[in-house]
Amino acid sequence: MNYPFWDIPYLGSGWVIGIIAIFHVMISQFAVGGGLYLPLAERKALREGRSDWLAELVGYSKFFLVLTGVFGTISGVGIWFAIGLTQPEATSTLIHNFVFGWAIEWVFFMVELTTAAVYYYTWNKIDAKLHLVVGWVYAGASVCTLIIINGILTFMLTPGDTWIGVAGTGREASKFWNAFFNPTYWPSLLLRVCVCASLAGIWALISASRIDGSKSPALKSSLVKWSVKWLVPSFVAMPFLFIWYLFMVPQTQRALLTLGIDTMGTGTFSIVTRMALVIVMTSATIIGAAYYLAYRNPADFNPAHAVAILLLALVATGAGEYSREMLRKPYVIGRWMYSNGVRVPYAAAIDQQGYLAHSNWVWNGADSSYSRGEAIYRGECGACHTLNGYRPLAKLLAGRDRGNIESFVVMLHEYKPDSPYHHFMPPMVGTQQDVDDLANFLNAQVNPPAPTVLKPLQTAQK
Repeated sequence: MNYPFWDIPYLGSGWVIGIIAIFHVMISQFAVGGGLYLPLAERKALREGRSDWLAELVGYSKFFLVLTGVFGTISGVGIWFAIGLTQPEATSTLIHNFVFGWAIEWVFFMVELTTAAVYYYTWNKIDAKLHLVVGWVYAGASVCTLIIINGILTFMLTPGDTWIGVAGTGREASKFWNAFFNPTYWPSLLLRVCVCASLAGIWALISASRIDGSKSPALKSSLVKWSVKWLVPSFVAMPFLFIWYLFMVPQTQRALLTLGIDTMGTGTFSIVTRMALVIVMTSATIIGAAYYLAYRNPADFNPAHAVAILLLALVATGAGEYSREMLRKPYVIGRWMYSNGVRVPYAAAIDQQGYLAHSNWVWNGADSSYSRGEAIYRGECGACHTLNGYRPLAKLLAGRDRGNIESFVVMLHEYKPDSPYHHFMPPMVGTQQDVDDLANFLNAQVNPPAPTVLKPLQTAQK
């Protein structure tokens, strides 16, 4: 409760991050994969004397510069803005622990922006070998940004025992490297490298599909086929890397996936399982469409085909990011901070002192049960739920009376291991008064009092 609330009606603040992140990840990972694609394609063209390839790569590098340098940068800033407002406690923890890493990443990012611009604007203006060196410098800088960001993202799921051991002592930064090279670091890094390579091929197909096959059949056929080959190694390696990744994920988080698989026939089909199936189906469709539409028939491969493959990749990216987010439940930083910003070791103290005891952001009128309950709802529930939009509490609690709603809140407050919500939701922390206040507020949303009907005044009889 050290920060004010960012209330986004209907959509929810979490989805603001999600929408921006899906597009940003799609572009930023293309920035890494495309950064390798361009110099490798240029080197191949120089070795084989393919001047037609070089001419095509000039236009492709402009497309690459605009997409990654403009849209990638803007969406990256948007993520910072959104996470700072939605999860200020978690953002503060990441900055304090990884400020050195963020600084290094920004240095490499500035190198990326500079060399991407130099690479495009120096086509046919500097020596070909020097131009290729510029491309390799960009590729190296972009890979370095991935290496750094991956450590911070995986830390949020698996911070590791060493970092957890000092968390809250003020010595967290001393375990920087333990937190950075956390249990899921390496499988996640290799998975992302595979995704980057695949996106490089998929985005390249967008450019190659625009080539007129009747005028330049050899150019189109060679570029389309070479771009499709970028997808093959990734799709061969991904299943094995994904198994390795899941093996390193804590059992409590992995249960969110296995629950849906084990109980699929009985109707318990967890959202993580659904997203995993979406990833599998879209990935299989991508490789099939790329092979039959592009590799087998490169001359007939058109922009509509390429956009369809790109949209499938967007769906797979969205499902992947959603799954990664859901696997962290009920935490935003594994074993240290719940998804509503409450630090795990502080939960017992909050149960004793009250959730609003040290809040600087409760308005002066919060002296009624309803207003206190609203403040508790915003702080403890609002990170994942809305009242009438995404994950609507009014709908989820519909049909319950005041007693049933209180029983539900009490169940979250007690947080017993056999609770059906234990693996998904953080505990409701606070005193018995906080439980009553939250129940009163939620009951007022689910069972609003009937409007008062005013009777007309009777006209006095003379």
